[in-house]
Amino acid sequence: MVEVMVFYWYSIVSVGIVVAAVVGSVYVVWNKERQSKVVKQRLNVNESLLLYNPEDDEAINSVSWSQEQLWTSCWRGLHPAYLLALRLLSFFVLAFFLSWDLHHWGASIFIYYTEWTYSLVMMYFAIGSVVSAHGCWLCYTHKNRNENVEDFQARGDVESENITPKKGTIKLQRQYYPAEQESESPGFWGYLMQTAYQITAGAVVLTDIIFWCIIVPFVSNSRLGLNLLMGCIHTVNIAFLLLDTSINRLTFPWFRLSYFVLWSSVYVIFQWLIHLCGFTWWPYPFLKLSTPLSPLWYLVLAVFHIACYGMYALIVQAKNSLFSKLFPHSYII
Repeated sequence: MVEVMVFYWYSIVSVGIVVAAVVGSVYVVWNKERQSKVVKQRLNVNESLLLYNPEDDEAINSVSWSQEQLWTSCWRGLHPAYLLALRLLSFFVLAFFLSWDLHHWGASIFIYYTEWTYSLVMMYFAIGSVVSAHGCWLCYTHKNRNENVEDFQARGDVESENITPKKGTIKLQRQYYPAEQESESPGFWGYLMQTAYQITAGAVVLTDIIFWCIIVPFVSNSRLGLNLLMGCIHTVNIAFLLLDTSINRLTFPWFRLSYFVLWSSVYVIFQWLIHLCGFTWWPYPFLKLSTPLSPLWYLVLAVFHIACYGMYALIVQAKNSLFSKLFPHSYII
């Protein structure tokens, strides 16, 4: 009877840690996304009134972004087709290794967090490819329109109306480029792509560090069965994501850590549910609720999520800081 009470005590504490993480993440996401909506509404009102508030620049940079950032490069002059090619290549290579993994092990591989994350990376590149293709199409279809506008302006017919938008000036040029007005809102797929990017950035760091720095050195190869396929599954995900990061313009705000925490929490809850239904084997023993140290393990995992997301955030920050100094005329933040 005492052992049963101890078991449930460990379980309640561990479950409480995950529930607290979920509630906190939902609160942060709701608060920040609501703030983003308010800022956008204020900016739209300001633009409709032909007013400019310098404080809007800082606010919009912290919570919002434009659709062009989804498919344009941070390198000036690099055509969006190159980013499209990279995302297509990444998707097909990842799909090849996942198909190989499924053929070798079957659908049971999706009990692992690694496969969840790997599939999400594929989804990011799939959505990114579609968005990049749409961006390339916009570049092509609006090329002639922009050339016609430039010719029209060169004749002096709109000299008094063509005012370039700068800080402290009236923003009117947007009326000549309707596509830019549309680009202000990324839309559902834009937000889904950005969120998938930020979740996978932290998740691939988490899975690859645990695999290469903990599992491989401390688990015997006879038990682990390390082979080429397993090594590629835990390598190509971070490799292609870093390549994409090196040329994309996606933002990486800290509050999106909440989505990463929610993603992992959903996986943990999934593990709890299948074990309640009779599944006895734990793919990750530290998630087992009946062990005395389970609350400590869950706390360590929570902190490790912050560290992994922070590592990738530092990579993005270092990219922007270093490249903008080394290539001030070629790099766009």
